[in-house]
Amino acid sequence: MVYKIGLVGKPSVGKSTFFNAATMNSIEEGNYPFTTIDPSVGEAYVRVECAAPDFDESCDPRVGSCMDGTRFVPVKLVDVAGLIPGAHEGKGLGNKFLTDLNEADVLIHIVDFSGTTDMEGEPAQDHDPREDIDFLEEELDMWYLEILEKGIERYRDKHNKKDVKLEEELAEQMSAFKVNKNRIKQIILEQGLDLDPDTWGEDDRKYLARGIRKDTKPMIVAANKMDTDEARDNWEKITEDPEYDHIDFVPVSAHAEKALKNADEKGVVDYTPGEEKFDVVEEDLPDEKIQALDKIEEFMEKYGGTGVQKALEKALFDELGVMAVFPGGADGLGDEHGNILPDCFLVPEDSDAEDFAYTIHSDLGEGFVHAIDCREDRKIGADHKLEHRDVVEIISTQ
Repeated sequence: MVYKIGLVGKPSVGKSTFFNAATMNSIEEGNYPFTTIDPSVGEAYVRVECAAPDFDESCDPRVGSCMDGTRFVPVKLVDVAGLIPGAHEGKGLGNKFLTDLNEADVLIHIVDFSGTTDMEGEPAQDHDPREDIDFLEEELDMWYLEILEKGIERYRDKHNKKDVKLEEELAEQMSAFKVNKNRIKQIILEQGLDLDPDTWGEDDRKYLARGIRKDTKPMIVAANKMDTDEARDNWEKITEDPEYDHIDFVPVSAHAEKALKNADEKGVVDYTPGEEKFDVVEEDLPDEKIQALDKIEEFMEKYGGTGVQKALEKALFDELGVMAVFPGGADGLGDEHGNILPDCFLVPEDSDAEDFAYTIHSDLGEGFVHAIDCREDRKIGADHKLEHRDVVEIISTQ
């Protein structure tokens, strides 16, 4: 599977700039609502420490690339159309936004921390970014609540019938969110609720909807435009506010990332995405370009990079809990063409050896016999839990 990271947020906060910076695609950017009408899908990359050097080898990636021992593994990035308050009631692009959003495995909420766009995405001054954070969570929670309520009604319509279970009816109603009955039951119990919706109050249903939303749509906040004084002031206020302890924030300048990638392509600088520094390689630059690069360098020194790459990786690895596993061979890491570790798969953190076999190809999973941990050269069984950066050979009848 290829994971999808969704970019969400109100209009005109820099989502399209972030998308372009991460993918180097050219989609329309603008400071007005609904620049993006249909979701744009592009290929971005997350960094994984390559396993080949651990075996004194150099890899030959089939997709992505490897630079100085860092593997760049592809993921899908989706720039979803701008959201405004009341989307769950059909306002703005309404349900289209929510449907597109549901295709994503994890979300990055792009927030204009400079406070220069209002709730509708129009130019403003001194807008509080906390309102943006709150409204998106509220919109998503209300969307989940509406579907949860339908599931409750579904259960009530059947509850007199034999063997009807609440968790099964709710899971069926909320199946689009990729949640199963066991997880639904667990979340209900974690909320301290009984498995009887007639005992739930209005707040209970809201908190349950939020719990399911947070479980099925993990999210971080990319604090964009952090290269402004206003954004830095807001950063201190918001990240120190205990109201937002449940959110992971990443300081970001999407504009700086895009500028550096453009400059790298033109041979002006030498820059590797995600690095904390860059080198100027072109001599005799105009003063305005030198000043612009100096400002970017100052930002990167303060925050450890532009934040774009860091946001992608925090969303995928920290929030979603994904890990990277390499298919290999106990007698050598090359494939039939001699390419060393050509593939790197991103898999859920609780994956076992048999899961990995199915990830590579369903035939390998169906014919699974055992696997080999190539680092330790030992046989492992189907239920052996894998770890990040494992190198595994699958032995199969297929």
